[in-house]
Amino acid sequence: MFLSKIKRKALKLADGLELVDFSFGLPYTYVLVKGSEGKALGVAMTLPEEIQRYSNSVEEPSLKAFIERVDSLNAIERTLGLAAINAVSQYHIDLSSAKWIDAVELLDNDIKTVAIIGNMPPIVKALEDKGYNLYVFERNPRLWDRDTLSDALEYWLLPEADAVIASATCLVNGTLDMLNNRAKNARVFLLTGPTGQLLPNFLNGTCVTHIAAMKVVDIEKALLGLKLGSFKGFEKGNRKYVVEVP
Repeated sequence: MFLSKIKRKALKLADGLELVDFSFGLPYTYVLVKGSEGKALGVAMTLPEEIQRYSNSVEEPSLKAFIERVDSLNAIERTLGLAAINAVSQYHIDLSSAKWIDAVELLDNDIKTVAIIGNMPPIVKALEDKGYNLYVFERNPRLWDRDTLSDALEYWLLPEADAVIASATCLVNGTLDMLNNRAKNARVFLLTGPTGQLLPNFLNGTCVTHIAAMKVVDIEKALLGLKLGSFKGFEKGNRKYVVEVP
């Protein structure tokens, strides 16, 4: 499982970092860490449809305790674990070679068919306007529209895609392994959204070619937005970036 592999890498990088704050909530679960170079905030989107009557097995919260449970079958533990790994990643990430662009700007005219994993209306609209043939997959029925396909069809249709733009929530629901297996023909595989704050080298050996995420540049503003349950409030403290996976 992919999450088990990045867990081992993240645990090594967590040495010397202190857990400052955390919260499991909507719209994002967050973990705040501090080290000698300052603070870093990591988030993971909370998926209400994945949450059942779970109880968290962490009795003494710590950064490493959260990371250890990122590959748990318990969705609460998995979400907190990914937020913790993202916090560690954001503390260590080097964005000197990052592109400060929107995700859709990566696609060129040679790409004809794009698979979108997770119905993301702004991205769908932008790609429609550019004339791409789209497959839009979504697991949550509440987010379906007349052009949305069930995620059950990903296994069948992904091999046809020249490019894949996947919501980084595929890390939370554990489907990246399957996407990696079925999207072998994609020349571009972009992991997008705040949940994709991973270090790029964590994705070595996968078909992911780029990550489009958000760097929290104003931690206090972003935290206030998260505590108030506001997407827009959180995003006001961030800056979008795109990095290549080496």
